Amino acid sequence: QVRLRETGGGSVQAGGSLRLSCAAFGNFACVAWFREAPGKEREGVAGRDEHLRWTYYSDSVRGRFLISRDYSKGTIDLYMPDLKPEDSGMYFCAAQSDGDCNRSLPPGDFVHWGQGTQVTVSS
Repeated sequence: QVRLRETGGGSVQAGGSLRLSCAAFGNFACVAWFREAPGKEREGVAGRDEHLRWTYYSDSVRGRFLISRDYSKGTIDLYMPDLKPEDSGMYFCAAQSDGDCNRSLPPGDFVHWGQGTQVTVSS
């Protein structure tokens, strides 16, 4: 049984940074961070393939965000520097139990979801 719990959201000004953490329990093949803004579809922003050790990023965050795994803490972290107002939204951690990561990170591939944490970036 995979269980996920996100922490680390908050409110920052543009240019600031946040680090989100996902406490992940259980075995999983692919883990990702998604965000959902009002009126927009849920978007996969960063993913990590646990078998191949590859990472994936959406075009909107590539070069800025960093997804990593902290084995000592049992977390999947998302470091978000240089935040922009368009980065605002509810951020979710999600995992799939088996299979390879689809680098486009379609939400339908992920069975296990956390409750989400809010990120608000003001201009």
